[in-house]
Amino acid sequence: MNSSVSNTPLEALRDYVLAMPMAQTLGLRFDALAPGEVTLSAPVQPSWCFAPGQLQATAMFSLADFAAVAAAATLLPAGWANSTVDASIKLVAPARGERLRAHGRVVQAGKTLSVCAADVYALDDAHETLCATLLGSARNFALR
Repeated sequence: MNSSVSNTPLEALRDYVLAMPMAQTLGLRFDALAPGEVTLSAPVQPSWCFAPGQLQATAMFSLADFAAVAAAATLLPAGWANSTVDASIKLVAPARGERLRAHGRVVQAGKTLSVCAADVYALDDAHETLCATLLGSARNFALR
């Protein structure tokens, strides 16, 4: 849900993320948004698969990165933003399903750098399978 006027800083963050072209390409949706925590999801698209039903790592990384860095952004003061500096993802199971869900969280909030993490799950009708985990850092900066 994008609106031109946001009621809260969390809604402004949601609108900012969803306005990004890559977020739109992924079809991101916020499932939960709270200080220090974000849950995002996206539908699995056939164009993301390297074999039928076998998701490529790129989509999992993108979703995890958005969730982790957005979680860190929830703790920033008004007039600040952040961007990814570094991230490492570990793939722990094949991502097979209809949707991906990423739970992002803050590990350590800082003034200049924040450490954040996300777990990515593949969802189908009956199962939720952990398929990747990401640890990253985000550079925090004042908007001008």
